Amino acid sequence: MQSFTSVWDAIADTREEAANLRARSDLIHAIERRLNEFEWSQAVAAHHLGITQPRVSDLLRGKISKFSLDALINIAARIGLHTQLVITADTEHPLPA
Repeated sequence: MQSFTSVWDAIADTREEAANLRARSDLIHAIERRLNEFEWSQAVAAHHLGITQPRVSDLLRGKISKFSLDALINIAARIGLHTQLVITADTEHPLPA
């Protein structure tokens, strides 16, 4: 049986897709935590985020496929979240020689 580092590695077809899913998931969780701090209704959150209320609902339900990495970075910035990219080498799964 094959083991995976994360759920994203298990469901993604490529390393690239897994990395993108992981980044989007992290952003969605951070945005959700921030919105919970503000205790806004979805309508108020939509106004502050510059998106529609149904999009806020999608965001809070974790519908990751509906949001690009760019869109999530923009949404995060609108509520005062700063995105920082950390790049590390994958030492557990090195590329073949």
